[in-house]
Order: sequence, then structure tokens, then C-alpha cells
Amino acid sequence: MKQQTLRYTVDPHDLAGHRLRITLQIEQVASASQVVSMPAWIPGSYLIRDFSRHIESIRGRHGGRWHAPKKLDDHRWVFDRCQGSLTVEIVVYAWDLSVRGAHVDDSHAFFNGTSVFLKPHGLEHWPCMVDIIRPAGQRGWRVYTSMPASTTRLPADSLGRFMAPDYDALIDHPFELGRPAVVRFEACGAKHSMVFTGHVPNLDLARIARDVKRVCEAQIRLFDPVNARAPFLDSAPEYVFMTLVTADGYGGLEHRASTALVCSRQDLPTKHQEKAPDGYVTFLGLVSHEYFHTWNVKRIKPAAFVPYDLARPNHTRLLWIFEGFTSYYDDLMLVRSGVIDMPTYLKQLAKAITGVHAGPGRLKQSLANSSFDAWTKYYKQDENAPNSISSYYAKGSLVALGLDLTIRRRSDNRHSLDDVMRALWQQFGEHFYQGQPKGLSETGFVQIVKQATGVDVRDEIAQWVEQTADVPLEKLLRSQGFELNWIAKDQTPEIGATFKPHGESLTIRQVIEGGSAHRAGLSAGDILVACNGLRIGNSANSFKQLLAAYQPGETVQLQAFRGDVLQARMVKLAAPAASTCEIKPLKAS
Repeated sequence: MKQQTLRYTVDPHDLAGHRLRITLQIEQVASASQVVSMPAWIPGSYLIRDFSRHIESIRGRHGGRWHAPKKLDDHRWVFDRCQGSLTVEIVVYAWDLSVRGAHVDDSHAFFNGTSVFLKPHGLEHWPCMVDIIRPAGQRGWRVYTSMPASTTRLPADSLGRFMAPDYDALIDHPFELGRPAVVRFEACGAKHSMVFTGHVPNLDLARIARDVKRVCEAQIRLFDPVNARAPFLDSAPEYVFMTLVTADGYGGLEHRASTALVCSRQDLPTKHQEKAPDGYVTFLGLVSHEYFHTWNVKRIKPAAFVPYDLARPNHTRLLWIFEGFTSYYDDLMLVRSGVIDMPTYLKQLAKAITGVHAGPGRLKQSLANSSFDAWTKYYKQDENAPNSISSYYAKGSLVALGLDLTIRRRSDNRHSLDDVMRALWQQFGEHFYQGQPKGLSETGFVQIVKQATGVDVRDEIAQWVEQTADVPLEKLLRSQGFELNWIAKDQTPEIGATFKPHGESLTIRQVIEGGSAHRAGLSAGDILVACNGLRIGNSANSFKQLLAAYQPGETVQLQAFRGDVLQARMVKLAAPAASTCEIKPLKAS
């Protein structure tokens, strides 16, 4: 059958009710029956999300009448006895305030293609056209997306028309509609836009653009030191950062030529501030992380992701490379670009090391298993997670640091992890969206390192990734002129637990295995009421002040509600552990 263009229309017809009406027009169905489906998950977020659950209604028009489809399973429908053209209409409830789904109200509309665009089976490789309908009464709204705009004439009610070469590209360019704050810049000659949705008085767009430009240019030159060509130019005219600003949000999700971000209002700089807020480094690190994914995971992929199967989990043991290495480079690119100084970077690195070593789970679950089990463990964490799992993000970043330092030491600083990333780019990423793409095999990484640097890291991967050994960072950092020490933050005794407010009281969030709370029989969810007869307030600091009256080794009685039953537990206080990492340059002898 002759290839045609799939025509999608997105109509934000009910802003108050948070609904989108989406139609798919197929000029000529491939057979008497047409199957359509909604993705079950979105690339970059490794959990079955069941986006089809947000579809309120679905119907199809063929033969001059509307028909209800037959549902095949959770995500698929079939229209039988189709003749000629088929129009499928769905209504999606869009009230997911995250980077993964769709969110619509009278202030803006944001959506990922995986939440709104049905896939017509057998026609996935056809080009796709998207029309965005202007919402009634919203004349000032505009469309922001990295999907290339169509050059055809727009209908009168259209906010924009866009083209994607196939369904895979269609769902990899999110859309933002509304009246956001926007700033544009060029990095290595490539256009970039930063779009901020949400209320931020006097947002310092110029400062943000200046800093992000430097980070983008540093990353472009890392992967392409000769030509400094941005990778997204193969699929989009510009890169778009779409940021939803909330009271306390944080998160990001990468796409081939854009990223969706959520950040806290308090983390952004405003005009006339002499010093940016402390959280601004966190925001820049998030931006750097998602931009690095433009290379590492959007183009350099594990073979298990080539192509994605969005109907089921796609398991790989390599997420420690694709998320862990990205987590290593995000702050590293901030200091390399000059956006932060070296002392700030060392504090960020020490914070990451401290966080990893706080979890006993790092010694139970290997990074390879952590990657494979992302679908069932990392994305479904409970109160016992610190005791049972290892983060392929956080510990993966320490493996990246360890490999970088190992390569530098064994090659007399002639090579580094940068050479490995460039080799991965040249073999798997540079031409990913051209020709026949391929991905990194589950066992191919060690050979890539050897080819790129001459260094054999088989033993390190076996110990740090396939097994659960800690990366020997003290030794490795010393080889590059840095000293790592472990210190106790203060002298207040501790019980080995974390906390969260619960009304006027304090609830145990997590109990660390082997700590005093564990040995005393306290559990996550217990509501702490009193310590030796004195009421415990609703903050960790108030509890800490009570414990400051005692010495390590002394025993206190903690009263706590478990459900509606009051319990008394005798807890032997522990000395504060030397669990905080500090990194400093070695003093010259």
C-alpha cells in the first residue's frame, strides 16, 4: 500500500475539565481491521504507567458512521470491517502534574506524545502531521515544541502544524501551550529555547540563558571537539527546555531534541539578586543532566532499547551507564563550563558520595541487577528501599568517577572517561536516526573502554557493577591530588532513622538496618510521641534537640503509636557516625 500521512489533531476543548480531544485520521486502512494502541510507558521513566487509563472515551468513524472498537487488552483496541478511511477520536483526561504525562488547565497545556497519540499498528513508519487547535478564549497562547513545523498553510483555528517522520519521532517531542516566559540563545551555532511555565516574579532569564549556554557548549564540544555540532540538528531546528515551575517540584525527562523539567520556584534566580539561591546549582545540574541525555540514552542506547517496545518492560543491565554516567557528568560539566567553581563542585561530589554510603542496600544489590530491576524495585520504592536497593543513578555516578580516575591513573592522564563517551558516540550515537540504528550490547562496554583508552577495566566492572563492592574512591582520588575524609556532622547521638512531620508529631520515614531504632523494634510509620516523658515535636530538629541532652551509649524510652496502639521502646543511643564525606585538594608537601 502506498505510504500516506497520518493526521493527528489535538484539541484542548475542555480546559476547566482538564481534557484533550485527539483525533487520528487514516486515509486508507491497511486491512479490514485496524488495531490501535496507547504506549504503556514512556522512555526514560522505567515503569509501566498505563497511559490508556486516562482515556475517557474512544470511537472510530468509517463507512459514514461512528463505531465503538473492541478492546483487546489494557492498551489495544481493534476496529473491525474498516473500509477506506478511518478516523479515531479519543478524549484524554490530562491532570498529571509531572514530566511524564499530560497536564491541562486554563493557564497552560503540556503533554507527551505517549499520553495522547494512538499508534496505528502496521502504519508506524508513516509520516505524521499534528495540528494543535487554539483553545476557545485563549488568543495569547502559543505552541512550544522541538517538533519541526510544517510549511503548509494553517487552518484558521490552528495554533500550529508540525511534522514527524514516523510514530517513534511523534511521541518524542513534547508540547507546551500557553503564555510562558521564554528566552533564546545559541550554543555552538545551534538554537536553544528555555520555556518557563509558572509564576516567578522577576525571573532572571538573562542569567539562566548565559549559564545554560556555557553548559550546552561544553557538552557539545565534549562529544564533538572537532566540529562542535549539536546532535539534535538531525531531527529538529532547535532544542527546547520546557520547565514547569512549582512550589517544591524537581524532576526531568529527556527527549531527542528537548527536555521536560519541573523545578522549585525557590531554586531560580531573580533579577537584582546579588547571589543566586543555593538551589540554583541543583537546577543547573538538572538541566545539565537532561541535556547530556541528548547523547547518552537518546542516541547512544542499550541494544535492548533498539527499538523500544512500549507495550512491555524493556530490561537491560546497563542503566548504570546511561543514567549513572549522566549523573556523573551533570555536575562535572557545570565546573568544566565555569558555571560553578571547584570548591562548589567538590561539595556536590561529596554530597553524592555521602548519599550513596548512607544506604546499606548498596552492599546487597548489584548495579547490574539494580538496572534490570528498575521496573519492579527502583521505580516502586518503599520505606525499606535504602536497606535493600542500590541506585543505578547515584552509585552509577560513583562507578563513572571510579572508572574516570582509574583510566587517568593507568594511562598517565593521557586518557579519561571522555574518550570512552566519544567512542560510544561514534559507534552507536552519531548516526542513530539515520540508516539502521544499533545499540550497546549487554557485554560490550569493557571492550569499548579498552579500544578507546587501552585500559582493561574487567576487574573493576566485575567488582563494582556485577558484584556490590564500593568504589575505592579514597585511593583513586588521592592519585589525582584529592583527599577524601569521613567526618561526623556533630556530636548529637542518633537512632538510625529518618523522619517526616505528622501533624503535631513526628513519624519515622525509614529505619536503617543495624541501627538503634532497628534493634529496639521501631518501624517505619511509627508516630513518635515522647522521649523520656518529654513530648517530641513535629520536626527532626526538635527531636535532635531532645537527644542532645544525652550521651552515646545511654538508653532512652521512646513512646510511639503504631496504628492506634501506644508502645514504649527502650533505645540505646548510638554515637554519631563518621558518615559525611569531605573532599579537599591535597596539601603540597
